[in-house]
Amino acid sequence: MSMDPAGRVRTWCDERLPLLSAVGGQLTDREVMEYALTQAVSELGGIAGAVHWSCGPAGSHELRLVLAGGLPPSALPEWEEIREDDPALAPARAVQEGAFVWMPAADGRVPEARHPDAERVRTHTHGRLPEATMVAAVPLFAENTPVGALSVFTGPGAPTTEQRGFLLEMARWASGRLSGPRPAAGRGHPWWQEQPAGSGLRQALVAARVGSWEWDIRTGEMVWDTAGLRLLGIPEDYERRIESWVALIHPEDVPRVMAATQEALHGHGVYEAEYRVCRPDGTTGWVQSRAHLALNGHGEPVRMIGRVWDTTESRIARESVGQALRFMSDAFWAVNREWRITFLNVEAERLVGPSVDVLGGPLWDGPAGLVPELETRCRHAALDGTPTGFDIEWPTDSRWYHIRLVPVPDGLTAYLTDVTDTRNRAARREAAERSAAEQAARIRGLTSALAEAVTTHDVVEVAAAHMLAPFGASGLLIQVLEGERLHVVGAVGYPQAFLRKIDGIAAAEGHPLLHDVIASRHHRFIASATEYVELAPALADYPALAEKNAWAILPLIASGEPSGVCVVSFAEPRSFTADDRTLLTALSGMVAHALARARLYDAEHARAQALQRGLLPQELPTPSAVTAAVRYLPASTGTEVGGDWYDIIPLSAERVALVIGDVMGHGLAEAATMGRLRTAVHTLAHLELPPEEVLAHLNDIVSDLGDDSYATCLYAVYDPVSGVCSMARAGHPPPLLVRPDGTVECLDIEPDPPLGAAEPPFSTAELRLPGHGLLVLYTDGLVESATRDIDEGIAECSRVLTTDPGRRLAGPGGPPPACGPDEDHRADRKRLDRLCDTLLDAMVPAQQLTADDTAVLVARLHRTAPGNIAVWQLPDEPVAASLARDHVRGRLGEWHLDELITTTELLASELVGNVVRHARGPVHLRLLRGRSLICEVSDGSATTPRIRRAAEMDEGGRGLQLVAALSQRWGTRYTADGKCIWTEQPIPPQRS
Repeated sequence: MSMDPAGRVRTWCDERLPLLSAVGGQLTDREVMEYALTQAVSELGGIAGAVHWSCGPAGSHELRLVLAGGLPPSALPEWEEIREDDPALAPARAVQEGAFVWMPAADGRVPEARHPDAERVRTHTHGRLPEATMVAAVPLFAENTPVGALSVFTGPGAPTTEQRGFLLEMARWASGRLSGPRPAAGRGHPWWQEQPAGSGLRQALVAARVGSWEWDIRTGEMVWDTAGLRLLGIPEDYERRIESWVALIHPEDVPRVMAATQEALHGHGVYEAEYRVCRPDGTTGWVQSRAHLALNGHGEPVRMIGRVWDTTESRIARESVGQALRFMSDAFWAVNREWRITFLNVEAERLVGPSVDVLGGPLWDGPAGLVPELETRCRHAALDGTPTGFDIEWPTDSRWYHIRLVPVPDGLTAYLTDVTDTRNRAARREAAERSAAEQAARIRGLTSALAEAVTTHDVVEVAAAHMLAPFGASGLLIQVLEGERLHVVGAVGYPQAFLRKIDGIAAAEGHPLLHDVIASRHHRFIASATEYVELAPALADYPALAEKNAWAILPLIASGEPSGVCVVSFAEPRSFTADDRTLLTALSGMVAHALARARLYDAEHARAQALQRGLLPQELPTPSAVTAAVRYLPASTGTEVGGDWYDIIPLSAERVALVIGDVMGHGLAEAATMGRLRTAVHTLAHLELPPEEVLAHLNDIVSDLGDDSYATCLYAVYDPVSGVCSMARAGHPPPLLVRPDGTVECLDIEPDPPLGAAEPPFSTAELRLPGHGLLVLYTDGLVESATRDIDEGIAECSRVLTTDPGRRLAGPGGPPPACGPDEDHRADRKRLDRLCDTLLDAMVPAQQLTADDTAVLVARLHRTAPGNIAVWQLPDEPVAASLARDHVRGRLGEWHLDELITTTELLASELVGNVVRHARGPVHLRLLRGRSLICEVSDGSATTPRIRRAAEMDEGGRGLQLVAALSQRWGTRYTADGKCIWTEQPIPPQRS
């Protein structure tokens, strides 16, 4: 055996097959078949061979023996003629199946179960062949149809895969030669009837340098044919003894050849050996010899018959390949089936060990046994029979090798190529690609996040999230240049003391490092505090104060102009790689543009909020009838102002109007509409119009603005004397009522369409509300969002009011004042302020972006105490004025308001006198004591009194002038039964 360049073991089959092409075309068909038979017998180490051919009459299905070699004459009759359908004989089976057959030759009987035509089945005794004789048969083809069989009689050992392949290849070759072109001289007789020329075959064998020999083991006689003599360089008159052959063998090869001979004799097996011969003419060459034994009746070898052919050229080629294998740059080794090392080249010795120490030893005893999973994968490759390759790290030099395992018939070969440099290059390339991918991912992530950042605060948070952790930084500082000073607009990871020190410093004098970066537009990377102090000695205390030891100072340049600096700082000293510098510079550019956009937004948003606040009430009135708190939350997205508004408008008789509304849309036009509606509401409220008429007038105003203008509004008038709240709503969410016991009720009165879409009249609901209750008014921004419908929002708002914090803040918190002291109102107002904050925090979280603004108005309802109310019915007669003065004098005395008795008597007398003179009854007088003293006179007439200028000689027309002069305020309001004229006088502080 030997190795080919691919590492595959070459066998004697590989040596013999090329001889087929060496046989010349001058051979006759008979000589071709004789040659094929001879080679087949020799290849399988057979004792005999035979060729059967289908040559009987048409349809006879008989196979006749046309060639034979080595069969005893007594055995020939049994094989001369057989049927093609006889499954007991190998030639017939080979023709039937068209494939290789190997079966016993001695027992030819077929059981009846398998062959029903038992009478036709002959009993083949074959007694003249050894009992253990086996037959290997292959079909011979003519025009792709099996017409014969080539058979080899062998011992009990099964042919190997290579021998089967050779036998099939020989049959194909012979069949092809028989069916190929023939000489022009046609022949009318079959090929097997051709006269043996003898010389043609012998000449072909000589040309192919193939000889045959026979050794009589008992006598020692050894006979060579002409080809063998010429191959060995022996004269024809040589001494025909085994010793003559041994004398030709190279002395170094004699022990090996004799050992192979003895092994064949003792084991009755095939003899095979390759050795050098020293010819008499002084030349030396390599030959391959193969033979089989002939046994006597006792099973003892008596003859050895064999072939010999020249392998000098192939040996030289193999040795050249071996030299190439031994000294090639890749490591190569071969192991046998017991995993013992059979070959190592020079490079493999460096890895496994010197050949003198490891050759013949187990592979796994050396460094190969330390390679993880190598043994498992080698055994798997050998078992599977499929070449495979993978990378391993060799333990002796810690380098990486690509090992390719190639299974061969007697073991396994391995090629190891050093791929360390390749892997390192690949690793560097992968690292570079990974770094580029990471940089691209960071840029994409920062770009996406900055696209959603709206305010300067958002930009700082996004920059910190995407620039600190990936670089291991501990601080981010963003300063913008305004005028000649640097102002901090955002910082993360810096002490407040340091930020206070650097905020607003002069750029040139206060921080030259930052000024230089802005002026030069070039970044600066500082690796340590020592370097920082060297660059800016005047700022030597900054590193310790900032608690930083490395800095990346990056200019912020947007639209071609520097606007500030972005400083990424580190707690520990560090160096900056080229990738770090490139990525930080790219990220700072993105931050600069996002910051410029955010600052524009902040400015616009600030202006919008200022406008919004200017349009809303700057300070709420504090009527005694309610304790109120309000909150306004602008939308968190967009810069345009919203149209939400609220109002608390004191009315006569301690009544109060509670108003909340929302102009649909955002922008200056909507804000202007909101301002117009607020002004109109104040005017209409002071005219003492009922809620439905107020909404009707507002509807006209909105309708006049165009078809695209709409607004919602809720207008409520609360009377603390009766506890009745008159309420009308145009498309607005319903208010919530928190009762003194903590229960929450949605006052879902029937709504009218929004202003601008409604058709008057509007409906008004009158509800009697409990004293100490809480009325909650709000716009849709509180309860409605993209993820929540308005019904869910109202339910959630109700739930917040019933939670423990909500109940504590919404409840009365103690006996409420009866239009009581201001300090009680202030305490209650603080609690209601916290309640507003609680509602906004729960319903509109700070982190939730909202597209709509929100207004909330909560009002604690107070009732006027019965002791502060005095009501009398007066007759519709002149005496009514006198009675009115008596009632006023008595009640004000009880209330200890003696200083107001005179003016109040005069006011009551004048108002009652006007009623008696100009109106009709019934006449009522009512006094209300609160923060002011209210005197009301009502009658059944709808005529409105008016002040007129009286001439000097007129007897009347001066009464209302007197009323206006004596009272702080006065007015007229309509009632269901007529009208009411009221006056209001301030009560001295010590008396209220």
